Amino acid sequence: MIRVLFVCHGNICRSPMAEFLFRDMLTKKGFNQDFSIASAATSREEIGNTIYPPAKKKLNALGIDCAGKTARQVTRQDYDVFDYLLVMEAYNTKNLMKILGDDPHKKVFRLLDFSEHPRDIADPWYSGNFDITHKDIMEGLEAFLSFALKNKKA
Repeated sequence: MIRVLFVCHGNICRSPMAEFLFRDMLTKKGFNQDFSIASAATSREEIGNTIYPPAKKKLNALGIDCAGKTARQVTRQDYDVFDYLLVMEAYNTKNLMKILGDDPHKKVFRLLDFSEHPRDIADPWYSGNFDITHKDIMEGLEAFLSFALKNKKA
């Protein structure tokens, strides 16, 4: 079982989009039994809040139900539970390190670090462009899935 935690600032836009898009991708490709997936925030600002309405609208338009998801903050214990902590941007890494303290097992990556064009995923809370966020997340998920399956521990 490969355990993946997607992380962004508030856990109401990018990281839950990545969580639900990855679940959908894994189901369609027949790998859902090989992964455990969750998402969390580096901040406490949105704890308990549901997915941001435009993000939910984008997921729903793709036929993906995200009902019941509420924001939670990353904990130090998450580092021990998850194999990969995939952040959406460098700023998330900085804030995640404040919570974790260190990354001795090299589990923290930007999602798009696995793609051919490593970069941050812009926060649609500010840009308002959930289509670009969706495209960037999908690029990262496809690349990460390929990496994870190639590097799967026996």
